[in-house]
Amino acid sequence: MEQSEVLKRVIGILTEAGDYRRRMEQDGERSGGETEIGIVTALLNETMPHIAIPADATPQEMATLVAREVGGAIRQLVAAFSLAFVALAQVHDSGEQDVSSADVLQDLALRAEEVKGDGPDPAAG
Repeated sequence: MEQSEVLKRVIGILTEAGDYRRRMEQDGERSGGETEIGIVTALLNETMPHIAIPADATPQEMATLVAREVGGAIRQLVAAFSLAFVALAQVHDSGEQDVSSADVLQDLALRAEEVKGDGPDPAAG
């Protein structure tokens, strides 16, 4: 999965989480937690590679294979969540009261749409 797509999925998760929090604050709604879990599970299922481990692989060979295959996907997820966090933190730290977290995430998603692959940093703009 391209980094820009991972970033857009992370933004979707954060947006859904924000919506859920707002619903809870407004009317105490507690249902919907399963939706957020489902979104995260779907992202992990799409991001994590399917690994074929040979039947005769030693434990060390299995560990090396899994680390190599899963490591890249984990780096993508961490990079996407980190980028979203930094974008949100910068607006928070600047004290801008007229910009919501939803606005920040929407702007980041639009910039991610312009970036394909592992090209330029969507936060630089």
